[in-house]
Amino acid sequence: MIEIPEASTLSMQLNKTVEGKRIKDVIASQSPHKFAWFNNDPQDYKSMLSGKVITRAEAVAGYVEITVEDAILLFGDGVNLRFHGIGEKRPQKHQLLVEFEDFTALSASVQMYGGLWCFNVGGFDNSYYLRAKDSISPISEEFDREYFNAILSAPGAQKLSAKALLATEQRIPGLGNGTLQDILFNAGIHPKKKVSSFTKSDKELLYDSIKTTLKEMIEQGGRDTEKDLFGNPGSYITKLSKNTANKPCEICGTTIIKEAYMGGSIYYCPKCQKI
Repeated sequence: MIEIPEASTLSMQLNKTVEGKRIKDVIASQSPHKFAWFNNDPQDYKSMLSGKVITRAEAVAGYVEITVEDAILLFGDGVNLRFHGIGEKRPQKHQLLVEFEDFTALSASVQMYGGLWCFNVGGFDNSYYLRAKDSISPISEEFDREYFNAILSAPGAQKLSAKALLATEQRIPGLGNGTLQDILFNAGIHPKKKVSSFTKSDKELLYDSIKTTLKEMIEQGGRDTEKDLFGNPGSYITKLSKNTANKPCEICGTTIIKEAYMGGSIYYCPKCQKI
């Protein structure tokens, strides 16, 4: 799933591989998928993009935004993006294929769910996207302790668990259930721990962990549970994920617990992250 580290990695890779390339052809919705979300009629994507040049790619929270002159290609959580070189076989099934004049290509496929939107600049009113555009990124200098304390003290925040605080209501767009696992582990905070029970130290450790953990994930090309533009897993080795469930904690040796919570899975060390 695309979260802040993956959006940053994919955007950097896209700028190195497809920036400045002219689009020759576009095939949209070739493989029907109930939970592949398009903006308007996907058959219009070809006329909107063909003949135009990729201007740049940018990470917008957990979105990958590609500017194509006066149009935008936007990919959300759940979309797998792949670059295909000259002569490389294209996937048989895909929800979007963009062919370039130099015979390279970019494909996008959806496994569970995901958005593949194409629209003119300024012509997309999706509230989640607009909120992400207007938000302060946790990896920016503007996301300081004062800003984070405002999130902690917002109405209703005290009733939330640590997971709910970080991953719901777009309090921190792009920070999702995947990245929060290591953030909470590094802060020594249980995912179910209530914000109302946070000590001053908890708040400071959590803020520091958000900044340092995301920075490390980005610097190492994303998490090892996700793949980059070339199909390679990220180099950041997750401490808590599907890869470490039921294995010994790297700090204390206690078995890592996997548990269903709030519509997804949480992972934690019962010794290092006491509730």
